[in-house]
Amino acid sequence: MTAGTERTTGTAGTATGTPGTWGSALDSVVVYAQGALCRRLARGAVPSDGRVRVTGLPRTLDPGSLRARVLGASGLRVTEARIEVGAEPLDTDDGSRDALRHEVERLRDAASAVRGRRDRQLGLIAEAGGLHPVAPARKRDDPHRRTPVDAWLELADFVDARLAGLHTRLDELEEALEHADHAFDVASDRLARASDDAPPAHVETTVSAVLTLAGDGSDAEAEDVELEVEYGVPGAVWVPAYRLTHRQGDGTGRLVLRASVAQRTGEDWTGVRLALATADLRRRTDLPKLRSIRIGRRQEAPAPSGWREPPTGLADLFTGYEAAGPRPLTAGGFAVGAAASAPAMAGDTGMAVGGAAPGSYPPPSTGLPVPGGAYGAAPDAFGGAGSPDFAPPRPAAPGLARTARPAFGGPPPAHAAAPAPAPPGGMPVPPPPPPVPGPPQPSADDLDYASLVLSGPDGPGERRGRLFPGTGVDAVAVEYRRRAEAVAFLPLPGHAVRPRESAGSFDHRFDAVARVDVPSDRTWHTVTVAEIPVGLRTEYVCAPSVEQTVYATLVLSNATGQALLAGPVEVTVDDEFLLTAALPTLAPGGVSRVGLGPAEGIRVTRRANLRESTAGLRNNVTVLGHHVHVELANGLKGPAAVEVRERVPVTSDPDVRIEEDADWAAPDDGAGPEQHAPGTRIWRVELPAGATTVLDGRYEIRIPAGKALVGGNRRS
Repeated sequence: MTAGTERTTGTAGTATGTPGTWGSALDSVVVYAQGALCRRLARGAVPSDGRVRVTGLPRTLDPGSLRARVLGASGLRVTEARIEVGAEPLDTDDGSRDALRHEVERLRDAASAVRGRRDRQLGLIAEAGGLHPVAPARKRDDPHRRTPVDAWLELADFVDARLAGLHTRLDELEEALEHADHAFDVASDRLARASDDAPPAHVETTVSAVLTLAGDGSDAEAEDVELEVEYGVPGAVWVPAYRLTHRQGDGTGRLVLRASVAQRTGEDWTGVRLALATADLRRRTDLPKLRSIRIGRRQEAPAPSGWREPPTGLADLFTGYEAAGPRPLTAGGFAVGAAASAPAMAGDTGMAVGGAAPGSYPPPSTGLPVPGGAYGAAPDAFGGAGSPDFAPPRPAAPGLARTARPAFGGPPPAHAAAPAPAPPGGMPVPPPPPPVPGPPQPSADDLDYASLVLSGPDGPGERRGRLFPGTGVDAVAVEYRRRAEAVAFLPLPGHAVRPRESAGSFDHRFDAVARVDVPSDRTWHTVTVAEIPVGLRTEYVCAPSVEQTVYATLVLSNATGQALLAGPVEVTVDDEFLLTAALPTLAPGGVSRVGLGPAEGIRVTRRANLRESTAGLRNNVTVLGHHVHVELANGLKGPAAVEVRERVPVTSDPDVRIEEDADWAAPDDGAGPEQHAPGTRIWRVELPAGATTVLDGRYEIRIPAGKALVGGNRRS
């Protein structure tokens, strides 16, 4: 770590005083395989106390990744960097996620109301459709009556007119419901894609970096200083993509590297310098330390960096507190007054035992010392029980040994006052292990001075007045980071491959040539990174034994010093989009072939003849002679390089021989863009425009009579 850089390793803290507040702007972002490293710039005049608060940091940042340094030769450096979290109410929610959420709820209610009117209209249509004439019941002795046809017709006309009006209204309601559902779907999609940079509630949470600047003793209060704050955030992923532009007849092309970036870091990346890396942001990069093995007299281990002996006379700090007298108690044994409502200190257990006040610790009735210490490996060095400045235990207040903490100012219970309970079986309690000799070995939490908490006078005797690591966990920040990491499970675009899978054991970095914008909306955004110089040539490939069609291909060669990662490539030929193919990983100097589809301007035909005969002194060898005849015709306007592929049989039997008589050649798999099957033979022909060529190849299969199968040696 440089002299102008300070790293924090603890949790968020709260700064005292009122440091100068500087606004910051996001300048650059490096997106790794998962996660990102952001850099913000802030400028202002340093106050007299040298303390500056830099605002604008996201809620998802990792506190352990915070770094800050002073840009330029100003003679100042950062000596302390801490995270401070604050909250303040919002005046308006226009354009925020809260406003979008209200709009979605309003449109949902509107669509529900229209749907209710539509359902009522369907009920009216069902009622009107159910109207039909019903003849009165006729008794056995009653004569037949004439049917009132006019009344029946009038009822039918009424029903038809009623249904016509109801169906017209139903069509209007169906159209209104369709529009309401569409508006609701659009608003829901906008809410789902809305940026996380806007606060989700009426209270805005602000995260700031509180920095302490120090110089060489000169007055830097009015000096204009520029700071750089760097921090890591989860919730950012990227995959590579490419665009290939080619013109027929031209031996060159343009390969543009693009990237699909998705992030949910809680802040919009607007106008930032973007870089993409394949490395793992969370991988440890510190080198292991190999301790030397020496033969001879034992040497003391060196003291840890930043550790020092505790000051003497800590027990005298609480003499006035103890002389204040006993704490007033209620009938139930709870302390009253301001001291009873004080929160629990870091040394308290946080649990009420019996009638003890919340935050008090239980009396040590087991007779064992209370666990913990400034550095648990060596309690003596930090004023523990063996230290000369350790405060001696005091007798417990009468009547409160089992139900309450010591009274206000009263002596705490002695560790030896209550005997240890006998273990089952009558076995004696083993004594505690002796302390490890030598200097203490503090952990990373013990050396995180920003998160150490001072134990108050109500703590155990060996903890009072000493610093201990804080146990508070920012659950809100943990939840923010958990939601941000969900962006890693987004479905990938077509043909996309994650960088860690295609990069292999090497790491690469690609810097964008221009500033880009990537909102925090959990969706993929395509940004242009740079144009990559590649070698490009057009080749035509055909395998007439499989299909008598010629295919056009582009052969790419990586002419850069870094690998091209696997990903989708959009091929554009003559300013027209052709297809999207999958580009494999190309190491520096690697070659790959991209297919463009059938080439209608080149025709190929193939004929094969088989002639069976015998050879040898006794005609004991069967000879299968194959003749392959291929014709090519170039109908393009320019010359074409055509690769014709054939296959000859391969054998592992030394008695079976295969003899070739052709001008074809075996492919060189080490230098070509792809691997070939065993027995592949290749013709490479340069055809001028309108030219025709003929290719002939022969090979014989010689099989001894003892190896032959009756009726099984013929080949088509």
